[in-house]
Amino acid sequence: MQIIRYASLKAAQWTNGGGMTRQIAAGPSDATGTNWDWRISIAEVAKAGPFSPMPGIDRIITVIEGDLIALNVDGAEQALEKYRPFRFSGDSETSASLPTGALKDLNLMTRRGAFKGYAAIIELSKKRPHPVFADQFAVLLQGSATVSPAAADDADASSPAPVATTAPETLGKFDTVVGSDAAPEISGRGFLAVLSIDPVL
Repeated sequence: MQIIRYASLKAAQWTNGGGMTRQIAAGPSDATGTNWDWRISIAEVAKAGPFSPMPGIDRIITVIEGDLIALNVDGAEQALEKYRPFRFSGDSETSASLPTGALKDLNLMTRRGAFKGYAAIIELSKKRPHPVFADQFAVLLQGSATVSPAAADDADASSPAPVATTAPETLGKFDTVVGSDAAPEISGRGFLAVLSIDPVL
């Protein structure tokens, strides 16, 4: 299981001073780490202002702390409430205002024609663990949760003995579980953002 701890992420200050960004993951990228085809990050937005243009990039933004962000996308007003993902083009002229004050948002950006991104907010359950598949990232937004390796298939009676498994790991707020073919499972109480990044074939 791979867990990206929020506390380990480095904050990068915006050039306009309006906030800071912590990158969770990006790829594939060159040696400089700047020419990525997809990127996941958490931003702390402290001031209203314009978004940096990102030609050729599709964006999904979700408010994860705070109440509301008001976007103006190519002249159209869009009020985004907490936990409601919103997709827009990085080519658009976009600005934001903060009617209820500073906030944090979760960002998924994908290069158009190379990858397609999706974001969903789900409510966790202790009785029904949520698997995280390959090409997915799951971010704990609220509550308490643990992540465990996928359960072994009980139907395989040919196994001579149970295979040792890794003990469940506790997740903190904004910690991210990296999905895999083994599909680790998250259970608990609270809300989870599941981000999927699909290659365009």
